[in-house]
Amino acid sequence: MKNIDETQWKTLKKKLSRSPHIPSIAMGEPEKEYVLSRGIDILRLHATDFVNKRIAPAKPKNDGRQTPLKGHPVFIAQHATGTSDRTRLEKLHGIKANIKLTENEVAYVVSVILRWIQEQTGEPN
Repeated sequence: MKNIDETQWKTLKKKLSRSPHIPSIAMGEPEKEYVLSRGIDILRLHATDFVNKRIAPAKPKNDGRQTPLKGHPVFIAQHATGTSDRTRLEKLHGIKANIKLTENEVAYVVSVILRWIQEQTGEPN
């Protein structure tokens, strides 16, 4: 479960579109400027760090409330992709809660986050 491929991405987008709030989440101009000024490699580092600290533990501190809705493009992307907490991660991505994420699972979550960011900014995949 390393990176998300095109088929998985399309399937995930269909799932996400059925959620009452997720389809309305979008990055604003300041967040897009942040992404474009830093580049995708820096965002990958940020996403990996956030996922490892906030989502990867078996029982994350304040699970369900640990990811802000604003302040960083990665946070917005996490909410838009159902990767903001362990409950959504299990429901939308099939990654079991209460078990520490593997390196492959972290890589998958990061790839989902980055794919959404790239779509929002028009950057190539």
